[in-house]
This record gives sequence, structure tokens and C-alpha cells, in this order.
Amino acid sequence: MITALHNTRIVSDGKISDGKAILIDGKTIKAIVNESGIPAGTNKIDLQGSYTAPGFLDLQLYGSGGRLLSIDTDEATLLQMETDLLSQGTIGFFPTISTNTDDVIEETIRVCRSYRDKRKGNFLGLHLEGPFINPVRRGAHNKDFIKKASLDLVKKWVDMADGVIAMMTIAPELQDQEVIDYMHEQGIILSSGHSNATYAEGKAFLNRPIPAVTHIYNAMPQMHHRDPGYIPAIFEERPYTSIVPDGIHVDFVMARLAKRELGDKLFFITDSVTETDHGPYQHQFTGDRYVLPDGTLSGSCLTMLKCVENGVKQFWLDLAESVNMATLYPAQLAKLNKGKVEAGFDADLTVFNDAFELKGTFMAGKRIN
Repeated sequence: MITALHNTRIVSDGKISDGKAILIDGKTIKAIVNESGIPAGTNKIDLQGSYTAPGFLDLQLYGSGGRLLSIDTDEATLLQMETDLLSQGTIGFFPTISTNTDDVIEETIRVCRSYRDKRKGNFLGLHLEGPFINPVRRGAHNKDFIKKASLDLVKKWVDMADGVIAMMTIAPELQDQEVIDYMHEQGIILSSGHSNATYAEGKAFLNRPIPAVTHIYNAMPQMHHRDPGYIPAIFEERPYTSIVPDGIHVDFVMARLAKRELGDKLFFITDSVTETDHGPYQHQFTGDRYVLPDGTLSGSCLTMLKCVENGVKQFWLDLAESVNMATLYPAQLAKLNKGKVEAGFDADLTVFNDAFELKGTFMAGKRIN
């Protein structure tokens, strides 16, 4: 049976539409029609005037509900993350582990590969943030596990993963070109992060072939008027670039600058962690952020809906563009059939009101909450 979502304001591809209904057939959006054109016999769901947007996508977060994938490396953590994120309107995510030992990384790959066939559906693949980063810009990453990539090790992990590695954050300036080319050929999204690249190095590797940058401004050289550094290269080459929009990892003044320069290539990530008291990454919640025991800023406490709200209130964006940064742009980077409320796209949707309160999540055409 066709389902019709009506009495809603559709937010998609930079526009907000009134008086329309969304027809869902199975897991796919069948059509967008006028309210008066809803076919007879459909299952009508009244959304009571709320906004309906594409489901949120988060390409970098580390855990949820007291379980951190880098430490609690098991399927229960992935299930916890899927469940919690669906309750927040996130219909797709890349669980992320920070720089770690080979044993932990390989166990994480095995767990993610095993869980893939059991997933609820919003687990989309693994993001390895490290260990192939620059120790000079390690941030909250454990220095003992950082190293240069070798082709043999990367091939071993890719073979083990059977496609479950979706994204890797690396410092390209330290890696051999044959390693970068191999990972790119495997379809892994390579993102430059925790990098100490110069302006010239960034100009050489961004989009050649590195298509993305991880959390702009954080863990990279800062701009200076006599030594421009890496950030102007990002602004000029305009790869897809993530930002943590909490006002703590990046001041909102600088966030607005990044948006002006990067436009439709800047997208939101939560970079969120959870409180932990064991293992190499012990995140302590301080009320508005997480820090390591030595006080180093670690992850955020954002949700994707809060990212969208901050986009409107702090980036000074209109709602439709803020939604794009949580949906369309990460979908384009990851080559997903998501990110728009249009015929032919996946029926993965997030419903929220004017106060940025979640009112419903639809995944694969079914209402989850």
C-alpha cells in the first residue's frame, strides 16, 4: 500500500514547499504531489504541520549511551548507536574509531563486517580516523598508535573489511602515493585530517585525489598573514569538508567564514563521543563538551538536529540550507541515494517542528518513532 505523508512542510534541496504530500512505495519515495492529489486508498499520515526533511547523515561519531566503539568493540555498541541515532533522526552514520592498535582496528573491522547483515539499517560503514595521521596535529589521538601507512597493511585491512570500510581520515602529506591511490581505487572516501600540510601540499593533493577534509580548523595549521598554511588551500580547492558546529570546536565567527568560502561543500558532523572511564580514550563530560583526563578537548555532545538548529541560529543560514549540510552534502560525498525528498530517493526522512524538536523518523519507508 502507498503511504502518504501530508500536512507538512517539505525541506529539500534548498527549498521549503507547502501544500504537498510525500507518497512512499516500499522503501522509496514514489512522488511528491499536491495535497489534493493524494490517491484514494492510501495510508495517510498527518504530520501536523511539522517540517519533513531528508533523514540526517553523520559521517563521524564515536559512540553513544556509554559505549565507545574504540573501547567497547562489539556488536552491542553498534546496536546502541543505531538505536540512539534513529531516536535523534539520524538515518545513516559512519561509526568512527580513533587512532588505535592494529589489534583493535582489526577487531573493529571484523565486528562491523559481521554486524552488517544484522543492522537496523542506519549503520552504513566504518570510518577509521587514523592511525595514519600526523603526530604534530594529533589532538586527542593517542600518540603511541600513530604511524605511516604501508601498502601491505592497508591491503590486509581492505581484504578483511570486504567493503565495510567506508571512510578513512589520513594525513596525506606523510603517505606514499601508491597507498593513497590504492585506497582511492577501493572506493574508500579519503579525508585529510589531523594533517600538518602546507599550502602547497594541500593544493597538490586536495581533489587529486583526496576528496574531503575532516573537521576544518581542528587539528591542522592555522592561518597566518605571512604563512597562509593549509586552510586557504582548502578554501581554494573546495573539497567536501566537515565541521563540528558546536561553537566550541570552532567559534561561530570562523564557522561562518568557512561557509562563505566552501558553500555547498561544507557539511555537518557531530564528532560526538560518550562518557567512558576505561581504555585509551576516557572522555569526561563537562556540561557542554567532552575532554580527556588531561583537559584536552575531545568530542562533542551534538546531535544532528542540534547541528541544523545551530546552522540557522549561529551560521545565519536559512533552514533549507542548514538541512542540506546535514543531509544532501554528506550524501553527495558518500554517493548515497539519500539527501533529498524527491521521487526515486530512499524514503528516509526526519520530521521536526519549529522549535527543533524531533517529531518522527522514517527509515526505508517505515516510521521508527
